[in-house]
Amino acid sequence: MTRTAPASTSSEKQMLTEQIYTHLRNAIMRGDYAPGDALKPQDLAKEQGVSLAVVREALVRVVGEGLADRLPNRGFAVPAYSARRWQEIAEARRTVEPVLLRMSIERGDVEWEARVRAAHHRLARTPAFVPGEGEYYSDAWSEAHRVFHRTLLEGCGNPFLLETFDRMWTASELARRWSAVRNPDRDGADEHRRLEEAALARDADTAAETLTRHLTLTAAALADRVPHEPAREA
Repeated sequence: MTRTAPASTSSEKQMLTEQIYTHLRNAIMRGDYAPGDALKPQDLAKEQGVSLAVVREALVRVVGEGLADRLPNRGFAVPAYSARRWQEIAEARRTVEPVLLRMSIERGDVEWEARVRAAHHRLARTPAFVPGEGEYYSDAWSEAHRVFHRTLLEGCGNPFLLETFDRMWTASELARRWSAVRNPDRDGADEHRRLEEAALARDADTAAETLTRHLTLTAAALADRVPHEPAREA
């Protein structure tokens, strides 16, 4: 007869899994692991003082976000750094996100409009670069940037499609964290302003075209900066 684990044990395991997942996610995004580095469950379990089962569950979640790959017969690893990978991510985003934006413009209500305006205001007022943090985008700006793009699409009202966006965004953000630095020749603020204006004007064609161009420019910038070794913050 199979015994059911006590609720407290199950709850504790869930809490530990969440902790290890958060640790791994932050470590990968910070660049603590180089592209292609192995993520060995046994080593992580020993390092963090948790069970192998907890680590494996956390790793599966990280894989689900696009921050790690599950390799046949080779365990887990941080994604390899290649122009092809980021072009594939960009292709997926250019295929999906303009469609979601059109749906949002069609379905979004006045509350969605208010959220879009507020998200853009926050993004426009948040410094992209902070003195002392080098050439990399600030964490505050990165979060405001994510919220703005997601809010534009939330009017679609489809949580499954938004989950797809979340995964693509995280994978794309990893590429940007590794390689994106200040680009004085690009006016990202104007691109975001045009996106907001077209969305709130309910001009689906212009909004979709503007978003596609925005994503294309980002993909080109990332691909141009693929080095042999990823850029690291000092």
